[in-house]
Amino acid sequence: MEIKTSWVLSNPIAHRGLHNFELPENSLPAFSNSVEHGFAIELDVRIIDDQTVIVFHDEKLSRMTNRDGYVSNLKTEDLADIKLLKTDFGIPTFEQVLETVNGKVPLLIEIKKAEKSFALEEKVIDMLKSYSGDYAVESFDPYSMQFFHKNAPQIMRGQLASYFHHADFDASRRDKKRLKKLKYNDISHPDFIAYKISNLPNKYVTNSGLPVIAWTLRSELEAQKAQKICDNYIFEGFIPQVETEN
Repeated sequence: MEIKTSWVLSNPIAHRGLHNFELPENSLPAFSNSVEHGFAIELDVRIIDDQTVIVFHDEKLSRMTNRDGYVSNLKTEDLADIKLLKTDFGIPTFEQVLETVNGKVPLLIEIKKAEKSFALEEKVIDMLKSYSGDYAVESFDPYSMQFFHKNAPQIMRGQLASYFHHADFDASRRDKKRLKKLKYNDISHPDFIAYKISNLPNKYVTNSGLPVIAWTLRSELEAQKAQKICDNYIFEGFIPQVETEN
């Protein structure tokens, strides 16, 4: 694994897939759209009640669907009846996403924990063993990345962080302060840092000596800023004016 020459630092990454008003975030069509345009994909994985790994960002269903309740209470058979926003597209399983992308573009997989166990991490590691495409994982939770470091050190890891002015991560104030300053790097052993663009540049990232990916850019102007101070970036809401790898 050589981070300096990796796609992680060279291929702009579409936030939750290349989504728009017609193609919801974290949907199979949004991921197919990313493949068509040659952009790497950032996506969010969670584990539901029957231990199936799905691709969905929020803890609750209400923002992205016409349902209420916690995602973690779902079972696989529930997914067919739940539609994303006002479309006919459903919540995909991680397995469906891997089959759809099929190694055509790289994947940046954010681990969304809703439990204290490492069942999600174990499932993801197992599912990726037979996947031939490029991928990396990232999380706000340093203990999640520590699990990958110990059990699948060959998988590239990213430590997510920000100044936590908003609820980017459910943690105590002390933990957020330490995360902001990247004080958990000795636990997560990251290969790169993924930091909020509005909080860059800062001394914590600079002093880490690690490559940095900025998140989440929403304009070409922010992309131009990121290209000067970061190694790569995650974007949404526009098409970056760069050459992409196909």
